[in-house]
Amino acid sequence: MYGVLCNFVRELISWDVKSVHKMKNERGLCQKRSWLSTVIVGFLTLTIFSCSESNHREKIVPRDGSNLSLNLMESASIELISEDLFVPWGIDFSPDGRVFFTERPGRIRIIQNGHLLSKPWLTLRVSQTSDPSGGLFGLALHPLFAENHFAYVAYTQKLPNGKVMNRLARLREQPDGTGIFDSVLLEHSLPNGESHYGGCVKFGPDGKLYWTTGDLGHPDVSQDLSHLAGKILRLNPDGTIPDDNPFPGSPIYSYGHRNPQGLAWQPRTEHLYSIEHGPAYRDELNYIQAGENYGWPEIVGDNSLSEMRTPALHSGDNETWAPAGAIIVTQGYLRDSMLFTGLKGMTLYRAILSPTVPGKVIDLKRLLVNKYGRLRALAEGPDGSIYLGTSNGDGIGSEEPGREKLFRISFP
Repeated sequence: MYGVLCNFVRELISWDVKSVHKMKNERGLCQKRSWLSTVIVGFLTLTIFSCSESNHREKIVPRDGSNLSLNLMESASIELISEDLFVPWGIDFSPDGRVFFTERPGRIRIIQNGHLLSKPWLTLRVSQTSDPSGGLFGLALHPLFAENHFAYVAYTQKLPNGKVMNRLARLREQPDGTGIFDSVLLEHSLPNGESHYGGCVKFGPDGKLYWTTGDLGHPDVSQDLSHLAGKILRLNPDGTIPDDNPFPGSPIYSYGHRNPQGLAWQPRTEHLYSIEHGPAYRDELNYIQAGENYGWPEIVGDNSLSEMRTPALHSGDNETWAPAGAIIVTQGYLRDSMLFTGLKGMTLYRAILSPTVPGKVIDLKRLLVNKYGRLRALAEGPDGSIYLGTSNGDGIGSEEPGREKLFRISFP
Protein backbone atom coordinates (compact mmCIF):
# COMPACT_ATOMS: atom_id res chain seq x y z
CA MET A 1 0.00 0.00 0.00
CA TYR A 2 2.81 2.37 0.90
CA GLY A 3 4.53 1.64 -2.43
CA VAL A 4 1.40 2.44 -4.44
CA LEU A 5 0.86 5.70 -2.52
CA CYS A 6 4.47 6.78 -2.94
CA ASN A 7 4.40 6.18 -6.69
CA PHE A 8 1.16 8.14 -6.98
CA VAL A 9 2.66 11.02 -5.00
CA ARG A 10 5.75 11.10 -7.23
CA GLU A 11 3.51 11.30 -10.33
CA LEU A 12 1.60 14.20 -8.80
CA ILE A 13 4.82 16.08 -8.04
CA SER A 14 6.03 15.60 -11.61
CA TRP A 15 2.68 16.80 -12.98
CA ASP A 16 2.63 19.86 -10.70
CA VAL A 17 6.15 20.93 -11.60
CA LYS A 18 5.34 20.75 -15.33
CA SER A 19 2.18 22.75 -14.71
CA VAL A 20 4.12 25.45 -12.86
CA HIS A 21 6.59 25.82 -15.76
CA LYS A 22 3.70 26.19 -18.18
CA MET A 23 2.13 28.84 -16.01
CA LYS A 24 5.29 30.93 -16.10
CA ASN A 25 4.34 31.80 -19.68
CA GLU A 26 0.93 32.90 -18.50
CA ARG A 27 1.88 35.58 -15.98
CA GLY A 28 -1.53 36.17 -14.53
CA LEU A 29 -2.42 32.57 -13.99
CA CYS A 30 1.01 31.88 -12.55
CA GLN A 31 0.66 34.59 -9.94
CA LYS A 32 -2.77 33.32 -8.93
CA ARG A 33 -1.68 29.68 -8.71
CA SER A 34 1.83 29.99 -7.30
CA TRP A 35 0.59 29.77 -3.72
CA LEU A 36 -1.33 26.59 -4.57
CA SER A 37 1.76 24.98 -6.14
CA THR A 38 3.81 25.81 -3.06
CA VAL A 39 1.24 24.21 -0.77
CA ILE A 40 0.89 21.11 -2.98
CA VAL A 41 4.63 20.60 -3.37
CA GLY A 42 5.21 21.05 0.36
CA PHE A 43 2.43 18.61 1.25
CA LEU A 44 3.57 16.04 -1.25
CA THR A 45 7.23 16.34 -0.18
CA LEU A 46 6.21 15.57 3.39
CA THR A 47 4.20 12.60 2.16
CA ILE A 48 7.17 11.27 0.16
CA PHE A 49 9.40 11.62 3.22
CA SER A 50 6.88 9.70 5.28
CA CYS A 51 6.73 6.96 2.64
CA SER A 52 10.52 6.68 2.55
CA GLU A 53 10.61 6.46 6.33
CA SER A 54 8.08 3.63 6.30
CA ASN A 55 10.17 1.65 3.82
CA HIS A 56 13.15 1.73 6.21
CA ARG A 57 11.22 1.17 9.43
CA GLU A 58 12.71 -1.53 11.68
CA LYS A 59 10.86 -4.83 11.45
CA ILE A 60 8.98 -5.66 14.64
CA VAL A 61 9.83 -9.11 16.02
CA PRO A 62 6.75 -11.07 17.16
CA ARG A 63 6.50 -11.72 20.87
CA ASP A 64 7.05 -15.44 20.34
CA GLY A 65 10.36 -14.69 18.63
CA SER A 66 9.41 -16.67 15.53
CA ASN A 67 11.26 -14.27 13.20
CA LEU A 68 14.52 -14.35 15.11
CA SER A 69 17.32 -15.19 12.70
CA LEU A 70 19.53 -18.25 12.87
CA ASN A 71 22.45 -16.13 14.05
CA LEU A 72 20.61 -14.93 17.17
CA MET A 73 23.21 -16.72 19.30
CA GLU A 74 25.71 -14.05 18.22
CA SER A 75 23.96 -11.65 20.60
CA ALA A 76 24.01 -14.16 23.45
CA SER A 77 26.52 -14.33 26.27
CA ILE A 78 27.87 -17.90 26.53
CA GLU A 79 29.76 -18.44 29.78
CA LEU A 80 31.73 -21.55 30.69
CA ILE A 81 30.76 -22.23 34.30
CA SER A 82 32.37 -25.63 34.83
CA GLU A 83 34.60 -28.09 32.98
CA ASP A 84 36.40 -31.43 33.37
CA LEU A 85 33.07 -33.08 34.13
CA PHE A 86 31.87 -36.63 33.48
CA VAL A 87 28.79 -36.50 31.26
CA PRO A 88 26.42 -34.08 33.03
CA TRP A 89 22.90 -35.42 32.49
CA GLY A 90 20.19 -33.80 34.66
CA ILE A 91 20.11 -30.24 36.04
CA ASP A 92 17.83 -28.54 38.58
CA PHE A 93 17.88 -25.47 40.81
CA SER A 94 17.29 -25.11 44.53
CA PRO A 95 15.45 -22.11 46.01
CA ASP A 96 18.68 -20.89 47.67
CA GLY A 97 20.40 -20.45 44.29
CA ARG A 98 22.41 -23.67 44.07
CA VAL A 99 22.68 -25.55 40.78
CA PHE A 100 22.36 -29.33 41.18
CA PHE A 101 23.46 -31.65 38.37
CA THR A 102 24.19 -35.31 37.87
CA GLU A 103 27.27 -36.93 36.35
CA ARG A 104 26.66 -40.28 34.73
CA PRO A 105 29.24 -42.24 36.82
CA GLY A 106 26.98 -41.62 39.86
CA ARG A 107 27.84 -38.23 41.34
CA ILE A 108 25.44 -35.41 42.15
CA ARG A 109 27.37 -32.14 42.06
CA ILE A 110 26.58 -28.58 43.15
CA ILE A 111 27.57 -25.20 41.77
CA GLN A 112 27.25 -22.57 44.49
CA ASN A 113 27.90 -18.86 44.03
CA GLY A 114 29.36 -19.60 40.61
CA HIS A 115 31.84 -22.24 41.80
CA LEU A 116 31.74 -26.03 41.53
CA LEU A 117 32.00 -27.61 44.99
CA SER A 118 34.75 -30.21 45.11
CA LYS A 119 32.77 -32.64 47.24
CA PRO A 120 29.73 -34.26 45.59
CA TRP A 121 26.35 -33.79 47.26
CA LEU A 122 25.96 -37.57 47.00
CA THR A 123 27.60 -40.44 45.13
CA LEU A 124 25.38 -43.36 44.15
CA ARG A 125 26.54 -46.85 43.24
CA VAL A 126 25.41 -47.12 39.65
CA SER A 127 26.05 -49.52 36.82
CA GLN A 128 27.53 -48.16 33.62
CA THR A 129 26.47 -51.09 31.51
CA SER A 130 28.10 -52.56 28.43
CA ASP A 131 25.99 -50.10 26.46
CA PRO A 132 27.60 -46.72 27.22
CA SER A 133 24.24 -45.16 28.08
CA GLY A 134 23.96 -46.69 31.56
CA GLY A 135 24.60 -44.85 34.84
CA LEU A 136 23.03 -41.88 36.63
CA PHE A 137 20.51 -39.92 34.56
CA GLY A 138 17.88 -37.29 35.33
CA LEU A 139 17.43 -35.24 38.49
CA ALA A 140 14.49 -33.29 39.89
CA LEU A 141 14.19 -31.41 43.15
CA HIS A 142 10.83 -31.51 44.90
CA PRO A 143 8.85 -28.26 44.38
CA LEU A 144 8.93 -27.91 48.17
CA PHE A 145 12.61 -28.77 48.43
CA ALA A 146 13.27 -25.95 50.91
CA GLU A 147 10.83 -27.63 53.30
CA ASN A 148 11.14 -31.39 52.72
CA HIS A 149 14.64 -31.54 51.13
CA PHE A 150 13.68 -34.34 48.70
CA ALA A 151 15.41 -34.95 45.37
CA TYR A 152 14.66 -37.61 42.75
CA VAL A 153 16.96 -39.40 40.32
CA ALA A 154 16.89 -42.18 37.73
CA TYR A 155 19.81 -44.59 37.38
CA THR A 156 20.84 -48.14 36.53
CA GLN A 157 22.24 -50.55 39.10
CA LYS A 158 23.51 -54.09 38.68
CA LEU A 159 22.41 -56.55 41.37
CA PRO A 160 24.62 -59.37 42.73
CA ASN A 161 22.79 -61.84 40.46
CA GLY A 162 23.86 -59.81 37.44
CA LYS A 163 20.44 -58.31 36.72
CA VAL A 164 20.51 -54.62 35.76
CA MET A 165 17.72 -52.60 37.35
CA ASN A 166 16.43 -49.32 35.94
CA ARG A 167 15.42 -47.33 39.02
CA LEU A 168 13.67 -44.19 40.16
CA ALA A 169 14.78 -43.22 43.67
CA ARG A 170 14.15 -40.52 46.24
CA LEU A 171 17.03 -38.84 48.05
CA ARG A 172 17.10 -36.37 50.94
CA GLU A 173 19.35 -33.49 51.92
CA GLN A 174 20.75 -33.56 55.45
CA PRO A 175 21.24 -30.54 57.71
CA ASP A 176 24.94 -30.43 56.79
CA GLY A 177 24.04 -29.88 53.11
CA THR A 178 24.93 -33.37 51.87
CA GLY A 179 22.53 -35.92 50.41
CA ILE A 180 21.56 -39.41 51.54
CA PHE A 181 19.59 -42.22 49.90
CA ASP A 182 15.94 -42.41 50.96
CA SER A 183 14.04 -45.07 48.99
CA VAL A 184 13.43 -46.72 45.62
CA LEU A 185 10.07 -45.60 44.23
CA LEU A 186 9.96 -47.74 41.07
CA GLU A 187 12.24 -50.19 39.30
CA HIS A 188 12.14 -52.64 36.41
CA SER A 189 14.41 -54.84 34.33
CA LEU A 190 14.51 -57.32 31.48
CA PRO A 191 16.94 -60.14 30.67
CA ASN A 192 19.86 -58.61 28.75
CA GLY A 193 18.12 -55.26 28.97
CA GLU A 194 21.21 -53.06 28.90
CA SER A 195 20.29 -50.18 26.61
CA HIS A 196 17.56 -47.58 25.98
CA TYR A 197 16.90 -46.49 29.57
CA GLY A 198 15.13 -43.19 28.97
CA GLY A 199 16.03 -41.43 32.22
CA CYS A 200 14.33 -38.02 32.28
CA VAL A 201 12.91 -37.10 35.70
CA LYS A 202 10.79 -33.96 36.08
CA PHE A 203 7.93 -32.49 38.06
CA GLY A 204 4.99 -31.34 35.97
CA PRO A 205 2.86 -28.25 36.59
CA ASP A 206 0.32 -30.63 38.19
CA GLY A 207 2.79 -31.41 40.97
CA LYS A 208 3.23 -35.01 39.80
CA LEU A 209 6.55 -36.72 39.19
CA TYR A 210 7.25 -37.94 35.63
CA TRP A 211 9.86 -40.50 34.57
CA THR A 212 10.67 -41.59 31.02
CA THR A 213 11.76 -45.17 30.38
CA GLY A 214 13.16 -46.73 27.21
CA ASP A 215 12.41 -50.18 25.84
CA LEU A 216 15.64 -51.67 27.32
CA GLY A 217 16.51 -52.97 23.87
CA HIS A 218 13.32 -55.08 23.70
CA PRO A 219 11.01 -53.19 21.30
CA ASP A 220 7.87 -55.27 21.82
CA VAL A 221 7.70 -54.47 25.53
CA SER A 222 6.78 -50.85 24.71
CA GLN A 223 3.29 -52.09 23.76
CA ASP A 224 2.95 -54.18 26.93
CA LEU A 225 0.95 -52.35 29.60
CA SER A 226 2.07 -54.86 32.23
CA HIS A 227 5.69 -53.65 31.96
CA LEU A 228 7.19 -50.25 32.76
CA ALA A 229 9.72 -50.17 29.90
CA GLY A 230 9.04 -47.96 26.88
CA LYS A 231 6.71 -45.64 28.78
CA ILE A 232 6.23 -42.22 30.30
CA LEU A 233 5.33 -42.81 33.96
CA ARG A 234 3.49 -40.51 36.37
CA LEU A 235 3.61 -40.73 40.17
CA ASN A 236 2.75 -38.81 43.28
CA PRO A 237 5.92 -37.46 44.95
CA ASP A 238 5.71 -40.20 47.59
CA GLY A 239 5.77 -42.91 44.93
CA THR A 240 2.07 -43.78 45.04
CA ILE A 241 -0.06 -43.86 41.90
CA PRO A 242 -2.31 -40.85 41.20
CA ASP A 243 -6.03 -41.56 41.14
CA ASP A 244 -6.41 -39.76 37.81
CA ASN A 245 -3.81 -41.76 35.90
CA PRO A 246 -5.25 -43.11 32.62
CA PHE A 247 -4.79 -46.77 33.58
CA PRO A 248 -6.17 -47.44 37.09
CA GLY A 249 -3.57 -48.69 39.52
CA SER A 250 -0.73 -48.17 37.02
CA PRO A 251 1.97 -45.48 36.87
CA ILE A 252 1.81 -45.58 33.04
CA TYR A 253 0.83 -42.23 31.54
CA SER A 254 1.63 -43.00 27.87
CA TYR A 255 3.20 -45.95 26.06
CA GLY A 256 4.66 -47.11 22.76
CA HIS A 257 7.94 -45.24 23.27
CA ARG A 258 11.39 -46.34 22.13
CA ASN A 259 13.78 -44.18 24.19
CA PRO A 260 12.34 -40.83 25.37
CA GLN A 261 14.94 -38.71 27.16
CA GLY A 262 13.36 -35.26 27.46
CA LEU A 263 10.08 -33.78 28.73
CA ALA A 264 8.81 -30.20 28.63
CA TRP A 265 5.52 -28.46 29.40
CA GLN A 266 4.22 -25.54 27.34
CA PRO A 267 3.62 -22.47 29.54
CA ARG A 268 0.00 -21.35 29.93
CA THR A 269 -1.45 -24.42 28.15
CA GLU A 270 0.50 -26.95 30.28
CA HIS A 271 0.62 -29.27 27.26
CA LEU A 272 3.31 -31.94 27.58
CA TYR A 273 5.89 -32.63 24.87
CA SER A 274 8.63 -35.25 24.72
CA ILE A 275 11.63 -36.01 22.54
CA GLU A 276 12.56 -39.55 21.64
CA HIS A 277 15.33 -41.48 19.89
CA GLY A 278 14.25 -43.26 16.72
CA PRO A 279 15.94 -46.31 15.17
CA ALA A 280 19.00 -44.40 13.86
CA TYR A 281 16.64 -42.00 12.06
CA ARG A 282 13.15 -40.52 12.47
CA ASP A 283 13.87 -39.15 15.92
CA GLU A 284 10.63 -37.76 17.31
CA LEU A 285 9.10 -34.75 18.99
CA ASN A 286 5.77 -35.89 20.43
CA TYR A 287 2.74 -34.14 21.90
CA ILE A 288 1.93 -36.34 24.89
CA GLN A 289 -1.62 -37.08 25.98
CA ALA A 290 -2.71 -39.31 28.83
CA GLY A 291 -3.31 -42.93 27.90
CA GLU A 292 -2.18 -42.61 24.28
CA ASN A 293 -0.08 -45.11 22.31
CA TYR A 294 2.88 -43.60 20.41
CA GLY A 295 3.36 -46.60 18.19
CA TRP A 296 6.81 -48.05 18.76
CA PRO A 297 7.74 -50.52 17.33
CA GLU A 298 4.68 -50.79 15.08
CA ILE A 299 5.04 -47.34 13.49
CA VAL A 300 7.79 -44.73 13.16
CA GLY A 301 7.87 -41.30 11.56
CA ASP A 302 4.87 -40.63 9.30
CA ASN A 303 3.64 -44.24 9.37
CA SER A 304 0.23 -44.59 10.93
CA LEU A 305 -2.05 -47.23 12.40
CA SER A 306 -5.43 -46.93 14.03
CA GLU A 307 -5.32 -45.70 17.65
CA MET A 308 -1.59 -44.87 17.49
CA ARG A 309 -0.21 -41.33 17.62
CA THR A 310 2.21 -40.02 15.02
CA PRO A 311 4.85 -37.47 16.09
CA ALA A 312 4.35 -33.73 15.90
CA LEU A 313 7.73 -33.64 14.13
CA HIS A 314 10.44 -36.13 13.23
CA SER A 315 13.94 -35.90 11.79
CA GLY A 316 13.19 -37.78 8.57
CA ASP A 317 15.18 -40.50 6.87
CA ASN A 318 18.33 -38.47 6.22
CA GLU A 319 19.02 -36.80 9.56
CA THR A 320 19.59 -38.01 13.11
CA TRP A 321 19.09 -35.68 16.06
CA ALA A 322 19.69 -38.23 18.85
CA PRO A 323 17.71 -35.87 21.11
CA ALA A 324 18.52 -35.63 24.80
CA GLY A 325 17.54 -32.72 27.10
CA ALA A 326 14.41 -30.63 26.45
CA ILE A 327 12.82 -27.47 27.83
CA ILE A 328 10.17 -24.95 26.78
CA VAL A 329 11.53 -21.51 27.59
CA THR A 330 9.36 -19.39 29.91
CA GLN A 331 10.98 -15.96 29.54
CA GLY A 332 13.29 -13.80 27.43
CA TYR A 333 14.06 -13.79 23.70
CA LEU A 334 13.28 -17.48 23.26
CA ARG A 335 10.07 -17.46 25.27
CA ASP A 336 7.64 -20.25 24.29
CA SER A 337 10.26 -21.97 22.12
CA MET A 338 10.95 -25.65 22.72
CA LEU A 339 14.69 -26.26 22.88
CA PHE A 340 16.24 -29.71 22.74
CA THR A 341 19.81 -30.92 22.46
CA GLY A 342 21.24 -33.25 19.85
CA LEU A 343 23.92 -35.83 20.57
CA LYS A 344 24.68 -37.07 17.08
CA GLY A 345 23.16 -33.89 15.66
CA MET A 346 25.63 -31.77 17.71
CA THR A 347 23.06 -28.99 17.68
CA LEU A 348 20.74 -27.04 19.95
CA TYR A 349 17.37 -27.33 18.19
CA ARG A 350 14.63 -24.74 18.54
CA ALA A 351 11.09 -25.87 17.76
CA ILE A 352 8.51 -23.11 17.49
CA LEU A 353 5.20 -24.48 18.77
CA SER A 354 1.78 -23.18 17.88
CA PRO A 355 0.29 -21.26 20.83
CA THR A 356 -3.23 -22.29 19.80
CA VAL A 357 -3.05 -25.70 18.07
CA PRO A 358 -1.81 -28.48 20.39
CA GLY A 359 0.92 -30.62 18.84
CA LYS A 360 1.61 -28.32 15.91
CA VAL A 361 5.24 -27.37 15.23
CA ILE A 362 5.48 -24.19 13.14
CA ASP A 363 9.21 -24.30 12.44
CA LEU A 364 12.49 -25.93 13.47
CA LYS A 365 15.70 -23.91 13.70
CA ARG A 366 19.25 -25.04 14.41
CA LEU A 367 21.56 -23.23 16.83
CA LEU A 368 25.19 -23.78 17.87
CA VAL A 369 25.64 -26.30 15.06
CA ASN A 370 28.87 -28.29 15.63
CA LYS A 371 30.13 -25.57 18.00
CA TYR A 372 30.51 -27.71 21.13
CA GLY A 373 30.09 -31.23 19.81
CA ARG A 374 27.57 -33.64 21.33
CA LEU A 375 25.03 -31.84 23.54
CA ARG A 376 22.93 -33.40 26.29
CA ALA A 377 22.09 -31.62 29.56
CA LEU A 378 19.66 -28.70 29.21
CA ALA A 379 17.74 -26.60 31.73
CA GLU A 380 16.34 -23.11 32.19
CA GLY A 381 17.50 -21.28 35.29
CA PRO A 382 15.24 -19.14 37.50
CA ASP A 383 16.60 -15.99 35.81
CA GLY A 384 15.91 -17.29 32.30
CA SER A 385 19.50 -18.33 31.57
CA ILE A 386 19.90 -21.55 29.59
CA TYR A 387 22.22 -24.19 31.07
CA LEU A 388 23.80 -26.51 28.50
CA GLY A 389 26.11 -29.49 28.98
CA THR A 390 28.30 -31.42 26.54
CA SER A 391 28.56 -35.20 26.12
CA ASN A 392 31.68 -35.76 24.03
CA GLY A 393 33.30 -38.31 26.37
CA ASP A 394 30.25 -40.53 26.82
CA GLY A 395 31.74 -43.58 25.11
CA ILE A 396 30.29 -42.63 21.75
CA GLY A 397 31.84 -39.19 21.32
CA SER A 398 35.42 -38.58 20.31
CA GLU A 399 36.86 -37.27 23.59
CA GLU A 400 38.24 -39.02 26.65
CA PRO A 401 35.95 -39.16 29.73
CA GLY A 402 36.15 -36.28 32.18
CA ARG A 403 36.40 -33.40 29.75
CA GLU A 404 32.78 -32.28 29.55
CA LYS A 405 31.72 -28.67 29.92
CA LEU A 406 28.73 -26.87 31.36
CA PHE A 407 27.72 -23.48 29.88
CA ARG A 408 25.29 -20.75 30.86
CA ILE A 409 23.67 -18.85 27.98
CA SER A 410 22.00 -15.50 28.57
CA PHE A 411 20.63 -12.77 26.33
CA PRO A 412 20.95 -8.97 26.69
